[in-house]
Amino acid sequence: MSLPHFGRFWRLIAVRWMGQGTDGLYQSALAAFLLFSPERAASAQAAAVAFAVVLLPYSLIGPVVGTVLDKFSRRQIIFFANNLRALVLIFVACVLLLGNTGILLTFTVLVSFGINRLILAGLSAATPRLVSPENLISANALSVTGGTIAIVLGGGVGVGLRQIFNSIADSDQADSLLVIVAALGYFIAALLALRAKRDEFGPEPHVVAPAWYEGFNEMREGFRYLTERTTSFIAIVVVAIQRGGLTALTLMALILERNTFNDADNPDAGLGGFAFALVLSGVGIMLGAIITPAATRIINRYTWSRYSMVAAAIMPIVFALTLNEITLILMGFFTGMAGQAVKVTNDAIVQQTTSDIYRGRVFAVYDVIVNAAIVSGALLCSAFLPTSGLTRTVPIGICIAYLFAALALMNKRIFK
Repeated sequence: MSLPHFGRFWRLIAVRWMGQGTDGLYQSALAAFLLFSPERAASAQAAAVAFAVVLLPYSLIGPVVGTVLDKFSRRQIIFFANNLRALVLIFVACVLLLGNTGILLTFTVLVSFGINRLILAGLSAATPRLVSPENLISANALSVTGGTIAIVLGGGVGVGLRQIFNSIADSDQADSLLVIVAALGYFIAALLALRAKRDEFGPEPHVVAPAWYEGFNEMREGFRYLTERTTSFIAIVVVAIQRGGLTALTLMALILERNTFNDADNPDAGLGGFAFALVLSGVGIMLGAIITPAATRIINRYTWSRYSMVAAAIMPIVFALTLNEITLILMGFFTGMAGQAVKVTNDAIVQQTTSDIYRGRVFAVYDVIVNAAIVSGALLCSAFLPTSGLTRTVPIGICIAYLFAALALMNKRIFK
């Protein structure tokens, strides 16, 4: 990985890693409040609905987001969005303090996650402006994978802080304090964005993007732009399938750790088991990112992406044959490693084949497609997942989807 070539890219890295580390801390607070509290039973259906509520509304505003990222300074958008997200989290903390699990909590969490997607789309669109084309895979390996690992580490920090807060406050107060800490993290991420120049993240100064209210027309234009570049479009669809399957596996792991592999009456043990599985998955993700830049210097990126997708399909079958905690954890590790190789490689393919004038819109479309796949994966998984979480149907279905993506979508005639 050619780190000396990155230069200004480290400013973007700092914003992304700080924000995503805080994401992990924030998500651990929500998970503890909604799924790992003694008075609240966890179910696959409830968790799947939470995915849908949080992610689907962004799919509606994604087109508008894309035009905003191509019309105004991306650095300014990222700065103000992080500040807004911090303010929203202060309100979320108040809602949690009241023990509110209804519409008010749903709406505020929805807003906070929607802002997060705007920030990530802006950072992805800015990446090709800060590194050379030959270093895009290395840059994505560092940025995206480091961000994913930051989420895992942030979640671990959140679990640890919650144990400390639980010793001085009740459960809801501890979750509220954790969200306040997360708000501080987002304020820091906003300040880090100011290290970059106003126009450093783009768009190009001469670019005249469409007005924000033309966003849905531009969504159609973004799809047209992508379908004319078949390789990029398929790269996005493959990542969507990979992320949808990974979401289903994560949901299954959550229910298994909460209700089967640990005492259902001891949710803290379930939270600890789930956190351990996520940490090992994070290690796999890190390894996938480390080996991908070197591998794509030997094997072309399209072939590497295809092989990685096939590799991601192996462990779900192993788990389906054994159905125990050890193979669940190993599945998270190896599927995370192979899946991250696909994500890093395909991100670089999309970035390199997209003009900067379209990049914000294309990555907004990218997010919409992936969000829809994540929600679909969660909902389909919940339909086949019993209360115990023990099922062969889900991992076998994921294996079939991954092999279809690798062998049918990523064939040499189309994916080249």
